[in-house]
Amino acid sequence: MNKPIRNAMVSLLLSALFTAAALAGLFYQPDQMLSDWLYQQPKALDGNIFVIGIDERAMEDIGPYQTWGRDVMAMALEALNADPDCRPAVIGIDVLYTGESDPELDAYLAEAAGAYDNVVVASVANFDAQLVTQDDGSFYMQDYAIASYEEPYDSLKAVTAQGHINAMYDQDGVLRHGILQIDLPDGRSVPLFAYAIYQKYALAAGLPVELEVPTDSLHRFYVDFSALPGGFYDGVSVADLLSGDFPAELFADAIVLIGPYAPGLSDYVTTAIDRASLMYGVEYQANIIQQMIQRSFKREVSDLVQAAALFVIAAACLWVFIGGRLFPSTLLWAATAGGGVLLCRVLYGAGWVLHPLWLPLGTTLFYVGAVAVNYVRASLEKRRISETFKRYVAPEIVGELLREGADSLGLGGKLCDIAVLFVDIRGFTTMSEGLSPEEVVSILNRYLSLTTDCIMKNQGTLDKFVGDCTMAIWNAPIAQEDYVMKACQAALDMVEGSRALSRQLMDQFGRTVSFGVGVHCGSAVVGNIGAEMRMDFTAIGDTVNTAARLEANAPAGKIYISRDVADRLGDRIVTTSLGDGIALKGKAKKLEILLLEGLAKDR
Repeated sequence: MNKPIRNAMVSLLLSALFTAAALAGLFYQPDQMLSDWLYQQPKALDGNIFVIGIDERAMEDIGPYQTWGRDVMAMALEALNADPDCRPAVIGIDVLYTGESDPELDAYLAEAAGAYDNVVVASVANFDAQLVTQDDGSFYMQDYAIASYEEPYDSLKAVTAQGHINAMYDQDGVLRHGILQIDLPDGRSVPLFAYAIYQKYALAAGLPVELEVPTDSLHRFYVDFSALPGGFYDGVSVADLLSGDFPAELFADAIVLIGPYAPGLSDYVTTAIDRASLMYGVEYQANIIQQMIQRSFKREVSDLVQAAALFVIAAACLWVFIGGRLFPSTLLWAATAGGGVLLCRVLYGAGWVLHPLWLPLGTTLFYVGAVAVNYVRASLEKRRISETFKRYVAPEIVGELLREGADSLGLGGKLCDIAVLFVDIRGFTTMSEGLSPEEVVSILNRYLSLTTDCIMKNQGTLDKFVGDCTMAIWNAPIAQEDYVMKACQAALDMVEGSRALSRQLMDQFGRTVSFGVGVHCGSAVVGNIGAEMRMDFTAIGDTVNTAARLEANAPAGKIYISRDVADRLGDRIVTTSLGDGIALKGKAKKLEILLLEGLAKDR
């Protein structure tokens, strides 16, 4: 399997796994936190919605809330409706008045509420899980079945509009949705408290009464909050209504909501616009009314649609990250992650709600993972190069290869101008006949160690050992300065080293060794040559063959070089021409051979 196909398969697999994790809700919490931060921002209010609180001051002046009679709310309604020029368009009472209490007080509240037909009161449904049996005998568990419904007592219900105050939290306990209506078992549909208020206000203000609100199967819709906790509350208390000390003109033709506004009354929720602060239920209703007036409704895009887009984009990005270079990969990651968040914000303004974390998180994880994998690959590649070439070349060349990377190896072969050296033991076959195998191996290893040391010392690349012959090249796999001189210096070092080695071997084995060396320079093909299963890094061509023929003709202890080598080094070396009448095996033309005697600086 080739690399692009393998990378594509890995990209598709990992993208599929990440998409499945997103659909399973693995990133739900951080995604919702980012969603709240990105989408829910305070906005300019139209100043026509006001909250009057059943607050601490009211309970101090009137008494504990549990002791209030229904006459308190009746007097509050009378105070708000007292001046015809300052009468609110709608008054919403976010308090449950279910069941009969004191007949006189019940009648008083109903009379005050029905006097001007501008009051909406609260009702509530109680949900429970129920087993539902269908007509065909099958059954299922309904999680949000209505177990009971509490609504205002009859006389109050008859003169007011009603709306439910139920709220349905998301999985993380944050309120992001409203329930537009509740369908009762008796066939009635009860609108949301805020919607009932809006509809009554719309009749007075000339706004559309019926709104097209995008909802799900449970009649839920996404709430676009406008104000933080306290945004609709100007500090007016129910106590101010009863005392008459309130700015009545402020509420003229407005929406006034009366509801609990004290911690002790426990009517507060955690909302998406400010997760750190609690919002009172009456403020939550005010935010929805503001949303309906502005008709700022959002449609949540299907998770399956988003997952399909996530899969395609994430897989494409990962494919680029795996096979690409760092800089373009970084640009792609920044554009995808940052652009994804920006796109979510733009689409939210256009009325669409997306998961803002899915794409940025996916591309970030893939980018970091790909960078890490590529780094490990590069480290392993450097180690492989180092482990391989440190056996053949000087440490300086290994370091240069690591700096330039694997591309400097010229895989597949490239044409280079190189210097080639061949060195061989003279009379090795005859010598080995009189020695034991162990002694032959010992002598051969010491000879090969000497030639290798001389090659490494002069920054050559050890190409191969062929029996008792050693081949080395210079100026490959990377370019070198003065590489022809380095090859000649290595040859001279070998001849010099052979003298000391000969003395040691004579003392130990009664045998000596001497070398014949050949050096030539010119063009050759250098690279990994061979088959897929087995290849060697080597040089091939006429230059290599000529160097081998020079070595084959060199007597013991002598270095033969070509005219090309001599011309390149000029008067830096001392040579003796052996004439141009010497024929080399395999060469049609006779070649001038020169005996390398040493370096000019040493004479």
